[in-house]
Amino acid sequence: MASAPASHRVTAGAPWSPLPRGGFRALTDSAPASLRFSVARRRASRLEVKAAGNIFGDYFQVATYGESHGGGVGCVISGCPPRIPLTEEDMQADLDRRRPGQSRITTPRKETDTCKILSGTYEGLTTGTPIHVFVPNTDQRGGDYTEMAKAYRPSHADLTYDLKYGVRSVQGGGRSSARETIGRVAAGALAKKILKLKSGVEILAFVSKVHQVVLPDDAVDYETVTLDQIESNICRCPDPEYAEKMIAAIDKVRTDGNSIGGVVTCIARNVPRGLGTPVFDKLEALLAKAMLSLPASKGFEIGSGFAGTDLTGSEHNDEFYMDEAGNVRTRTNRSGGVQGGISNGETIYFKVAFKPTATIGKKQNTVTRDHQDIELRTRGRHDPCVVPRAVPMVETMAALVLMDQLMAHSAQCEMFPLNLALQEPVGSTNSTPVLAPDLA
Repeated sequence: MASAPASHRVTAGAPWSPLPRGGFRALTDSAPASLRFSVARRRASRLEVKAAGNIFGDYFQVATYGESHGGGVGCVISGCPPRIPLTEEDMQADLDRRRPGQSRITTPRKETDTCKILSGTYEGLTTGTPIHVFVPNTDQRGGDYTEMAKAYRPSHADLTYDLKYGVRSVQGGGRSSARETIGRVAAGALAKKILKLKSGVEILAFVSKVHQVVLPDDAVDYETVTLDQIESNICRCPDPEYAEKMIAAIDKVRTDGNSIGGVVTCIARNVPRGLGTPVFDKLEALLAKAMLSLPASKGFEIGSGFAGTDLTGSEHNDEFYMDEAGNVRTRTNRSGGVQGGISNGETIYFKVAFKPTATIGKKQNTVTRDHQDIELRTRGRHDPCVVPRAVPMVETMAALVLMDQLMAHSAQCEMFPLNLALQEPVGSTNSTPVLAPDLA
């Protein structure tokens, strides 16, 4: 028999022993305890799933947790810069805009959604460590979901959760409930505050369509619309005339036990130039992913969107010019503030489409978990139209994307002096000046 190669030989009493397959070796019991390892444990560790689908962002990371009828919901924010003023009140304002029971056109579930910051701050300032935000659930009605424990709601996540996991949280829909977005909105409020402090970024969203009531594009000036105008009515449409039409449309389906969808338009002003990266992490791609992660979202378009396909290149192109301050600007903004996947300094604007709420009070044909055809009439408290409450959620996801990309841009492109002939520093007017090479 041929002898083993020298590299594979093991002498008697040596601590190494051969391991089948792949030429790996393990330490035997005769090796010092500090050097031993378990092959089985190493193999098992490769099968770990690390919070799949529950974390958003790379630099400003947000992990949400909790379910509709559990003990509570919340988030853990990692990567927040230190020394940012932060209290519960900073988050509560947006949580109040998102909470249920705020008007007759939203779900009647009564929750105060009062948040508590459990870690990551000291004497009103962020410490740079993870920030834990918790909101308790206080108005659960598990009995409303008896029928849904046996049958699948049409167009809801009931079936697909069973198909994927083989088990699901029936009451309130579990993680598929829009109540999951509480953690996002809390984190988004912090992101919006930092963006405002650093660069003067302002993010506003409003309802631009409910069912067949469509707000004309020229009815709102994206450069001047205010939060007060948006919040002046329960539909969150800045045009009072169209707001009344939208409210009437929601009222009609609400009393009929039905639901309708709509569109939320979002704008981001004063966004620094240079956010986003080419190819896979284009800014519009990241925004699209963020928006389509929201419950009931079904479509996304930025700038001219699908309507841009009706134009020629000469009609669609945004021509450049020099403004009075010596900045390169565009005369039009069909690009929506993003070109080549990177922000160009113009106002970013996009639209998000939301489907009609899946859970309705009308009878519908469906099947049971044991595959029997039945008729289902659901109970529970649900929004007849999600878009009025989706407004702060859309703002939140935009803020989380821009905050993450601001940190990514600073980490990559501002480590060394900028080329001031072409670049400008990210931040407010009182930012520390940067040096540039002599380009003469």
